[in-house]
Amino acid sequence: MPIINSIAALQPEMTAWRHDLHAHPELSMHESRTSAMVRAKLAEFGVDEIITGMATHGVVGVIRSGSSARAIGLRADMDALPIQEETGLPHASRNPGVMHACGHDGHTTMLLGAAKYLAETRNFDGSVYLIFQPAEEFEGGAEMMVKDGLFDRCPMQKVYGLHNWPEMKAGTFLWRAGPVMAAVGFFEITVTGKGSHGASPHQGIDPIMVSAQIIGALQTIVSRSIEPIEGGVVSVGSISGGEAYNILPERVTMKGTARWYRAEVGDQIESGMNRLVKGIAASFGATAELRFFRHTPATVNDAEATALALDAAKVVAGVDGVTEMRAPTMGGEDFAYMLNAKQGAYLMLGAGRGADDPLLHHPKYDFNDEILPVGASWWATLVEQQLAKG
Repeated sequence: MPIINSIAALQPEMTAWRHDLHAHPELSMHESRTSAMVRAKLAEFGVDEIITGMATHGVVGVIRSGSSARAIGLRADMDALPIQEETGLPHASRNPGVMHACGHDGHTTMLLGAAKYLAETRNFDGSVYLIFQPAEEFEGGAEMMVKDGLFDRCPMQKVYGLHNWPEMKAGTFLWRAGPVMAAVGFFEITVTGKGSHGASPHQGIDPIMVSAQIIGALQTIVSRSIEPIEGGVVSVGSISGGEAYNILPERVTMKGTARWYRAEVGDQIESGMNRLVKGIAASFGATAELRFFRHTPATVNDAEATALALDAAKVVAGVDGVTEMRAPTMGGEDFAYMLNAKQGAYLMLGAGRGADDPLLHHPKYDFNDEILPVGASWWATLVEQQLAKG
């Protein structure tokens, strides 16, 4: 694989960084140790400026070379997930209930590898902004950094993101112009009935039965209210209510997620949920409240920026190592906020080891260290192509 030789030589060092990050995961908005490690490495590499304070733990390293006003942004996420790790690896999480189950430790490491190379070689003309973002999983760290003035303080023309993808062969790239990941909404439904003994349901209003009717009806929103060629999904991921075998509770709470691509479809899903949730509850004499939170918009790649990202991917992985996505994924990514503000693109980097390899957000997932030089080389190639000297 034609990765940059000096970056390939960094693999043992990058692997050590990644294992350290993996062993010390931090949840969204709590990335203090991770942020400090990133700042220390950037200072060690000799970047020209380190900007801190955006989205609390956000870090931006700045590397300048030559006299051009051109600039490019490279973004990696830093936070972990509230999952108990089950890998049994020597570098497994030391923080109970917290785990790098999405590979953000690898993303941060790949961008640090590119930072070291770019700071040493400076084989470009312009400015590079290395964006280490907190709170991608929860809290909307990308939106916070944009609101905190990321693009005012760092005037770049384009911004790029990269995510590991265990479903694809390691070292290959997956790309798509246009929508690449879905908009994300979260919801909470509280159904209130009237508690009673399980032997005398006629004396109460059973919120569990009402909730079951609501769960089934929610599936009709996409199947019967949304145009079939559009993408959308509504999933209930949690239901809780009652504690005893023989007591019908007063209240049931459900939590879940909705996904879509076009904003109009998101509006249809939310209005449909309001209509069904309240109407079904009322029909049984119960009441229901829906709280709907829009977490991130759809991640939409700019066609020109995607073509440039693809050029760099072909250099690193070869023409046969890049594949166009058949369709966007229903996964979400808050990098969408940066793409809403700047021209840019988001690619996937294959990380698969085999058919039985655990996928993202699994308690036995571990980032594939073999692709560290591939991702770092892609970042560096993006810079050297788009900010080419002369």
